[in-house]
Formats: sequence, C-alpha cells, structure tokens
Amino acid sequence: MGNSSLSEVNQTVKTNASSIWWKRIFAFIGPAYLVSVGYMDPGNWATDIAAGSKFGYQLIWVLLMSNLMAILLQSLSARLGLIRGLDLAQASRETFPRFINIPLYILAEIAIAACDLAEVIGMAIGLNLLFHLPLLWGITITIFDTFLLLFLLDRGIRKLEAFIFSLVLIIAVSFLLEILIVKPVMSEVLLGFGPGFIDGEALYLAIGIIGATVMPHNLYLHSSLVQTRIIQRNEKSLWQALKYNLIDSTIALNLAFFVNASILIVASAAFFKAGYNNIAEIQDAHQLLRHIFGSAAPALFAIALIAAGQSSTITGTLAGQIIMEGYLSLRIRPWLRRIITRLMAIIPAVFCVLYFGENSLGRLLIFSQVILSIQLGFAVVPLIHFVSDKKRMGVFTIKPWMKILSWLVAIIILSLNIKLVFEQMQNWIFHAADQAVYIYWIVIPILVICALILAYIILVPFVKSSLERETRTPHGSVKELDFTSAAQYEKIAITIDFGKMDQKAINGAIKQGGIQAHYYLIHVVESANARIYGKEAGDFETQADIKNLQRYADELNAKGFPTETKIGFGNPRETIAQIVNSLEADLLVMGAHGHSGLYDLLLGDTVDKVRHAVKIPVFIVK
Repeated sequence: MGNSSLSEVNQTVKTNASSIWWKRIFAFIGPAYLVSVGYMDPGNWATDIAAGSKFGYQLIWVLLMSNLMAILLQSLSARLGLIRGLDLAQASRETFPRFINIPLYILAEIAIAACDLAEVIGMAIGLNLLFHLPLLWGITITIFDTFLLLFLLDRGIRKLEAFIFSLVLIIAVSFLLEILIVKPVMSEVLLGFGPGFIDGEALYLAIGIIGATVMPHNLYLHSSLVQTRIIQRNEKSLWQALKYNLIDSTIALNLAFFVNASILIVASAAFFKAGYNNIAEIQDAHQLLRHIFGSAAPALFAIALIAAGQSSTITGTLAGQIIMEGYLSLRIRPWLRRIITRLMAIIPAVFCVLYFGENSLGRLLIFSQVILSIQLGFAVVPLIHFVSDKKRMGVFTIKPWMKILSWLVAIIILSLNIKLVFEQMQNWIFHAADQAVYIYWIVIPILVICALILAYIILVPFVKSSLERETRTPHGSVKELDFTSAAQYEKIAITIDFGKMDQKAINGAIKQGGIQAHYYLIHVVESANARIYGKEAGDFETQADIKNLQRYADELNAKGFPTETKIGFGNPRETIAQIVNSLEADLLVMGAHGHSGLYDLLLGDTVDKVRHAVKIPVFIVK
C-alpha cells in the first residue's frame, strides 16, 4: 500500500487527451479554485468589514498586495507538487529531522483546526442570519459536511472542483449584486488602489488583512491537488504544466481578490459613508445592511457567507488529511480523518457558546486568525527552501530573481505576523490581570519554542547541507531476502507492502511453491494520484514503489524463482482481489500485522476483505 498525497484522487485527471490548447488548459483548471476559497473564507470577512467601515477605500491596495503575494506562494507550492511529486508535508518529512518534523506537524494540525474553526463559525453565523437557526445548532450541523466531502470525492476530483467552483460563483455573484445595491463611487474606489502611508489602527488592520489572506493550509493543499493531473514526466510536459497551473492560480486568486475587495467596498459604501465606523462583527454588518438597504442586501450577504463557510471547510478537511499522511506517513480511513478534523473545530466552538455565550464567537474567530498567523512562517519558509534546492528541482529550480522576491514576501509576512502576535500577547496580558501568570509560564515558553524551530528551518539549510539527506522512499529501503524451498502450488500471488512482513510472506510462499512455481508480487499504490490516474500515475510514491517491487523480483529471479510484478492502484481491498482473480493464481500469500478492532477501524481490514473476494486458498502469514 502506498503513501501518495491525497491518494483517493491522485493522478486521476487526464491532461493530454486533446491537441486543442484551450482544452488542455481546461484540464489543468481546478486545483487553484479549491485553494482560492481559503482566501475568501469567513476569517477574512471580519478584517475586510472592519477595514472598510473604519477607513473607507484606503486599504484596497493592501488587499491587492496580499493577493500578489498569494499568487507567488501558491505558484511555488504547485511547482513543488508537480516537479517532485511530493506535497509540502511529505517534502518536510523527507528533509528535516524528526525532532523538527513532529513540532511542525503539531503546529500544522493546530492551524488546520484554527482554519476549520473560522469556517464552522462562519457557516453557523450564515445559517443563523438567513434561517434564524440557533448558533449551537448551526455549529453541530457542520459535522455533516464531512459526508458531503466523501460523497464528492468518491465521484472524482472534477466533481468536487465543479461543486467548489459553483460555491465560489455564488459568493462572487452575491457581492456583485451587493455592489450594485450599495452603489459605491467608482472614482473613489480606484483611488484606494494607490499605495499610501498607514500607521496606528490602519496598520493593525493591514496586518490582519495579510494574515487572514495568506493561509498556511493552502500551501499544503495546493502542492497535493496539482498531483491529481496525469502529466508525462518529461521536461516539456512539466514546463507546460507549470505554465497552465500559473494561469489557473492567477485567475482563481484574482477572483478571490474580487470577493475580498467587494466585501471591503460594500463595507465602505454602506457603513463608512453613513458614519458607522466601528463595525467588526459579521452579525452587526448584516443588521446594518438590513437597516440601510432593506432585505435584499443582507440576504445576499448571508448566502455568500454560507457558501464561503461550506467551500472553505471542505478544503480545510482535505488539508488535514494531507498533513497527517505527509508528516507522519500515517493513513487512516478518510472518513475518520475528516471527522477528527471537524471535531477539533466543533468542540471549542460549542464550548464557547455554552460557557461564554454566542457573543464569544466573534472573539474566537479573531483568535483563530492569530493562530494561523503563528503557523504561516512554518509553511512558507520550508516551501522556499524546497523549490530553491537545485539537487532536487534540477532545471525547475526557481530563478534568482524569484528567490529574492519569495524571501522578501516571507520577510514581510513574518514581520507583520510577529508584530500581530506580539500585540495580541500584550493585549492578553493587560486583560488577564491575576491570570497573567499562566501566559508567562505556558504561552510565552511555547512561543519561544516556536521561534527556535522557525530559526532552525530558516538558517540550517543555508549553513549545512540539510537538504542533501538521502531521499527516503515512502516505505523505506528494500532489504536482502533469505529463502527456503519446498513445492506445492504452480502460480502463487504474494502481496507486498514494503514492511517487515515482506520477508515472512515471500518465505511462506516459497515454502509452498519451491523453485517450480511462478510467483507474482502484488503491490497497490494508494496515493491520491494513483486513485485518480491509475496506470498513468507518475508521482514520487508510484515511481518509488515500482522500483522497489522490481528489486524484489530481480532478487527472486536471480535466486532461481521465476517472478513477475503486478502494480495496482487505488483501494487495496478491491484491487488485490481483481489482480489475483485475473492471474488465475492457485494460492494467495498475505502478510497480516495481527491488529483488529480499533486498529481495523483506523487502518482498514484488507486481509479479511480480500479473503472473501477471491476463490483460492489464502495463506495468511503473521
């Protein structure tokens, strides 16, 4: 079983089916739209509304600048996934030592929970505004998003992309109509695109806009989603894929910019002009829209909020799966992983509503953005290092001018977010009074540890060849085999998972067939690319698994045991049975790890399912 990124949909979309250029571009369109919803999620709304109501159109240029940063960083993320066949989490696991990767994983999980928290809150608020559904009910209902995601993924990544695009379209159309209702003065709007000096509260809001716009989970997500396309592994095809993905990112993220700018423009025209200058809560903005413009504007506002929450939460749960599988090389059942992600967001939201009241959700939303700010550097810095690594990226290494620009963006983001976190800490200490001791003894030491880890991932790759470590395949190295002989069966199939059971399974098979039998080594690649593209999958894990399986076969053939390899793709329980039945084998030998109960629930029960799907004896080695 393999470890490709987002294995359910990895390499499932054909890109070379047509010679017509616009059809080829259309085949690549999609991943950036799933990413773009993170740039227009409910976490962005509060900062956009506050900026528009307080300073009018003055900060539109900050939105534009943060959007250009986002396009650059997402293009780097797509480059990593396309060229190396690894998502950002997998590349980190391959590059950094374990004592760095474990904290990076924990921080990434916290960021996913914080991101999902903002989306759950936004969805609940939208349902409350549109249908008067109690916030607690709205929060609870969001757990069913998990099953919607599984339903869509089961029908292929293109169906999921189409669904997300339709939600993005709803958001964009809703705010286009909002702008027509509030009727902003376009000459004043255009003046807002000109950069100007900002300080004080305007600077704080600008930091909030940038911190809420560039999301860390999107960098993990994009590096995985681009691997859902089947791409020939030659230089020309890869350069073409990079170009088309840049087009995809530019269009999708500019659409996200339109939505964010629209929110700010609506807030400016509706509130700033009317003298309502301290609107920061989403509910307050909704009520004022009703007060000023009647029922149509707030209804569109709520519909857009629901669509933003729904679309963002789907992509957030996908990112959670990518991070767990990438950093830990741990693949549990997708539905369980997504429920875990959702519960990590729902539990704190429910707790706040029950113990602090519904008004606490606004503060919780802001808190989630602070957490995202802390995590951002831990995703951006490794990404820049990885795409700058000539040994791994080859001719696709980013050019010096792009490297300088990327580090400049990283410095800006890190500086602004450090300032945001520092000011937030001062605010907490000021309001904590006697409880401030907990901040000094718990929160500040955690921040110091985070700062040390950040310093490590920034500096170490510059001063030592930490990126020159031997590349680790998803399953480790193949060990030399030891054999014994006997003879019974003629055609023996053996499942291989590149773990400690391989030696026992192969030995067990040889005892049954000896030198007279013909052996078939079967391995199933479970990566996202493999599930989507099947035989045409070309990601890092698929290539590594094919090579490792052939090494086993070469060793067996050299010892005099006739051996062939059979690679499958997707669900191992179904695929192993299909391969065995097509071979008309006499015996199937499988290694079993001896787990049951909870472990079967977490990791699956392949042996039991396969045993019932084949019509030949199954020899289970423990």
